[in-house]
Amino acid sequence: MNNSIIYALDFDGVICDSAVETAITGWKAACTLWHDMPTAVPQVMIDQFRLIRPIIETGYEAILAMRLLYLGETVEAIYSDYGDKIQSLLQDAQITVDDLKKLFGETRDVWIADDLIDWVNMNPLFDGVTAKLQQLGRQHIWYVITTKQERFVKQILKANAIELTDERIFGLDRNMSKVDVLKELLKQHPNTTVYFAEDRLPTLINVLKHDELASVKLIFALWGYNTAEDKTLAVQQAFTLQQLHNFLEL
Repeated sequence: MNNSIIYALDFDGVICDSAVETAITGWKAACTLWHDMPTAVPQVMIDQFRLIRPIIETGYEAILAMRLLYLGETVEAIYSDYGDKIQSLLQDAQITVDDLKKLFGETRDVWIADDLIDWVNMNPLFDGVTAKLQQLGRQHIWYVITTKQERFVKQILKANAIELTDERIFGLDRNMSKVDVLKELLKQHPNTTVYFAEDRLPTLINVLKHDELASVKLIFALWGYNTAEDKTLAVQQAFTLQQLHNFLEL
């Protein structure tokens, strides 16, 4: 195994195409808060959610996003005023972010308990990624850095026969930012090159602001949840832009 290089990979949008599952979980959870919403999520809402997925940082936000879509907000309107719209919903519902995180996780737990196979099927890995990660595990040390709760990452990796020990999954449970995790990995692995693959442009730009992370090689995952504008802006930044086939060839 080559220990001179380690990989830190975001999960949703880099490893897993979880947009449909996130939309459905968000809808299910929203239905428990707002009883005017029908139990079954309309397909058009799932399609619209995929369009706004790039601005969602953490899964619980899907609850608010699906509520906004149900209320008739357009994709364009949500993009233009996302922060204010979700703050308004939080105030109207008298609910906190921590409440939403708990509700989102519990809603997933119920779905998994009721039909694990269906839940896993709604979380497909991107084409070729399963074999890539199985190969990566034989050649390099690698980590998952995600805003997803760790138990869900473990379920999906296990379902795809991908082995990764618990200490190599840094999820929402740890209350660490991705910047903090990368700093920790540099401490744990001195004299190594760390590659960090991420599909959210703001996350990568934030990493660039930290001088102590200057040695981290940043990969912008173009196959993930980002917009045409993100891709244009990314060209001007000090990181590598990769299509999925480039990542698979690493």
